[in-house]
Amino acid sequence: MKALQERILRDGRVLSDKVLKVDAFLNHQVDPVLTMEIGREFADRFRRENVTKVLTIEASGIHFALATAVALGVPFVYAKKKKAVTQTEEVYTAPVYSYTRQTEYQVSVSRQYLSPDDRVLIVDDFLATGAALLGLAEIVAQAGAHLVGIGAVIEKSFQEGRGLLEKAGVRIESLVRIAGMSPEGGIRFLTENNREEAGKENHFVC
Repeated sequence: MKALQERILRDGRVLSDKVLKVDAFLNHQVDPVLTMEIGREFADRFRRENVTKVLTIEASGIHFALATAVALGVPFVYAKKKKAVTQTEEVYTAPVYSYTRQTEYQVSVSRQYLSPDDRVLIVDDFLATGAALLGLAEIVAQAGAHLVGIGAVIEKSFQEGRGLLEKAGVRIESLVRIAGMSPEGGIRFLTENNREEAGKENHFVC
């Protein structure tokens, strides 16, 4: 997705070889026009899958899941990291380790919102280690629903997440794939043919 790639180059900040900061437009301050474009792109890629629910995890994936659900005309559900006092019904749960927060937590979804009749599309902001997405996939499995695939806004292809998900037989659609990055050398993207893009315009230096 060219518009997203260009925005990352312009407004993203590479903090380390594993950390990309995009809070100026994606996951703290949010560009609503870009977000809706992202939702339409995911919807186009999965439209033939007859999706009935879009699933994400709080909080950074919520706006992308909403945009995708609007484009598909279906509800979206987000897994909660803490069970609310109002959440009295039974829930599906899975453990998830957060690399950025260096902690493990249980995510949960009320059983009434996922069923064996659902065809679920998972959407999230990043695919890196795959921990959060594997946790959501486990919840879909617990519900007996069908996982049609995963949409990731940004994928760090140099980390293990894609390999783990593909080993589990999950279809993955990433709008931008990063081959590698560093504060000194900037960002190297992967093309749709899984080859690194070269050229000055495809690098960002902090």
